[in-house]
Amino acid sequence: MAAYQANHFNKGVAINGVNVGGLTASQAMSKLENGKLDNTVKVGDQVIYQGKQTVSGVTAQDEPEVKAILKKQFTLIPTSKAKNYNVSSNQNNQYRTTDLRNAVQQKLTAMNANRTPARDACAVLKNGTVSVEKAKDGNQYNIKAMMKEYDNQVNDDHIDLKAIIAKPVTESSQQVENEKTKLQDLANATVDYKVENQDYNLPAKQMITSAKYVNGKYQINSKALADKIDQINKSQSTLGKKFNFKTSNGNTIQVQGKTYGWAIDTKSAVASILKAYENGTKTVDAKNNIYGIGYNENGTGYGVTSNDGIGDTYAELSIADQHAWFYRDGKLVDQVDVVTGNVQSHNDTPKGVYYIMYKQSPSTLKGVGYNGKAYSCKVQYWAQFTNDGCGFHDAWWRTNWAKDAYLTQGSDGCANIRPDQAGQVYNSLSVNEPVIVY
Repeated sequence: MAAYQANHFNKGVAINGVNVGGLTASQAMSKLENGKLDNTVKVGDQVIYQGKQTVSGVTAQDEPEVKAILKKQFTLIPTSKAKNYNVSSNQNNQYRTTDLRNAVQQKLTAMNANRTPARDACAVLKNGTVSVEKAKDGNQYNIKAMMKEYDNQVNDDHIDLKAIIAKPVTESSQQVENEKTKLQDLANATVDYKVENQDYNLPAKQMITSAKYVNGKYQINSKALADKIDQINKSQSTLGKKFNFKTSNGNTIQVQGKTYGWAIDTKSAVASILKAYENGTKTVDAKNNIYGIGYNENGTGYGVTSNDGIGDTYAELSIADQHAWFYRDGKLVDQVDVVTGNVQSHNDTPKGVYYIMYKQSPSTLKGVGYNGKAYSCKVQYWAQFTNDGCGFHDAWWRTNWAKDAYLTQGSDGCANIRPDQAGQVYNSLSVNEPVIVY
C-alpha cells in the first residue's frame, strides 16, 4: 500500500485544474502535455468570454515539479480530498497571460459601465465646518481583485472567477479620519494678504467655499476667495482707473489710465493664498501676483501710493500748452516746449496715463506717416510711452516750432523736442516712469 501511495496521486488531486488522481508522475505528465485549455472564462455561472482553445503549455521540463507535487501530496492512507496544485510552466502560456487576460479585463470594465459604482465615504469642508458624507454600496466588480484571482488560475484547465463586488471606503475608516484631520487643519488656517500698505485678514473658513482631501491632495472650491480678490482689485488696483492729477498750472483734473498701473492676477493670487493655507504660511505679499500691460507685464506703480498712485517722479505733457514738465522726487528737473500729433490728420497724441516703456539712443523710427508713406528716420534720443509707438524724441527736421504747429503740421503722434533740448529730457526720464498726457 505504501509503495502504491508513494507512486500514485490521491484520487482528489488535480494539477493546473486537470484531474491526475490515481496516476503516476509519468502518466500525469502525459495527460498534462496532451491537455487542452478551453479558455472559457466564467464569473459565477455566467460565461463572460470565450477564448480560443490552446495547449496547456506543460512540457517535459516541468516533470521535476510534477514529481515534487507527487511527493508533497503523499499520504500513507489514501484520500479523495480535492486539492489542486499549479505548475508554472517553463513555457509560459503567452495567450493566457497577455491576450486573454487583456480581453477579460476589458470585458469586466465594459460590464462595470452598466453597473452602479460604490460611493466612498469622505470628509468635506463646507461653510467652515468639516462633516462626513456617508458611504453608499454599489454593484460594480472589483476588477483588481478579480484579475488577481484570474492570475491565480492562469494555468488551470478552466477559469472560474468569483463575482467580487467593490466595497466603498466606510465612515469609520482610517482614510476618512485622515481626511477629517487634514480638512480641519485647512479650516483653521488664516492668511494676512498684504497689498501695498493694506493688510487683509483672510480666514480659510470664510474664503474656501468647499474642499475635500483626495489621494493626498486638496480639492478646493475657491470661489469665495476669488470674489474677495476681485473686491480688493476694485478697491486698490490702478490699471485702467482714472487718476486725479494736479497739473503744473495748478488745476486738478482726471486722466484716464492707459498702460500705466497694476492689477492683481486673481488666479495667481488664489493659488498663492491656497498654498499658504496648506503650508501654514501666515503672510502673503501681493507683489508676486501683480500684472500690467505694455512692455512691462509685471505692472507699473505697485507700491506707489502718493499723488493718487502716480508718485512724485513723472513726465507731464499738456496738449493745449504744447509743453512738457519732468519731475523727479517731486522736484521739477526740466521743462520744454514740444510739438505733438497732427490734429488735422487725426494723428493726435493720445491722452491718458502711460509709462516709459523703453529708452534708446540712438534709434531709428519706422512707420507709416499721416500722408500714407512709410518712413525710416534716425533720431538721437527716443523714449516710447504708448503701445502703438508714441514717445519723446528729437526732431532735427522740424522747422515749425510754433505753439499752434500741432494743429496742421504736427507729428505722427509723438512729442517732438528740439534737438538741443532732447538730450537733457532723455536723461531726466527713467523706464517705467509714468507719463501723463492731457
